[in-house]
Amino acid sequence: MEIRSVSAANGWQWIVDGFGLFRQSPVIWITLFIVYLLIGMVLTVIPVVGPIVLNLLAPVFMAGFMLGCRAIENGEELEINHLFAGFKQNTSQLITVGGLYLAGMIVIVGMVFVMAGGSAALSAMSAGHMPGKEAAAAAVDSGLLLAALVGLAALVPLIMAYWFAPTLVVFHDVKAVEAMKLSFTACLRNIWPFTVYILISMALLVIAAIPLGLGLLAMIPTMTASLYVSYKDIFNPPPIGGGEIAL
Repeated sequence: MEIRSVSAANGWQWIVDGFGLFRQSPVIWITLFIVYLLIGMVLTVIPVVGPIVLNLLAPVFMAGFMLGCRAIENGEELEINHLFAGFKQNTSQLITVGGLYLAGMIVIVGMVFVMAGGSAALSAMSAGHMPGKEAAAAAVDSGLLLAALVGLAALVPLIMAYWFAPTLVVFHDVKAVEAMKLSFTACLRNIWPFTVYILISMALLVIAAIPLGLGLLAMIPTMTASLYVSYKDIFNPPPIGGGEIAL
């Protein structure tokens, strides 16, 4: 199985087909996400440890959603148990993916924090001719802007590496690091369909949030299912089982 480059228009089709998967079991999809949201809320109120655990387990839950998508595609019923299916298959590698992503986020946040402070200090020194308050404000603004741009530039590759990683781990027994490398390569080779996908998804999320956020109950499951659709489109896996992935 090779990593394919697909048309930019496929980005829209991923969303359409993702909605098709959601439409087959809308009640269960919404229930799954409510349960996941409740789990996340419980973990986030636990100081320090809770958010870390949630980040580590996020790929495990995502793998469960992917297994649920495959079940629907195979004519089976989507069940609440699918949310926890990732705890029964390649769990350690899925948690490793979460750990690598968390480590990357920590590095990026730390880098942004240091750059924001460092840039502000340098700007303040170079702007010594300005009045004190104005110089400080200009220094902070320029420092934050530069740090934000650098942080965004570093965040995008990390998200690309994470995007398909849980799916590749759970469906193909790929190790965490290799899965993230393959995910990054797949996203890079399909930058245009992903650009279309992101732009349309952002617009739909805004629209879905307008009626008291109720539209998100359909839009978020649709986006999750669209991840499975994009995986199938780009990696073109066999109907059942794994296989080698050619670069």
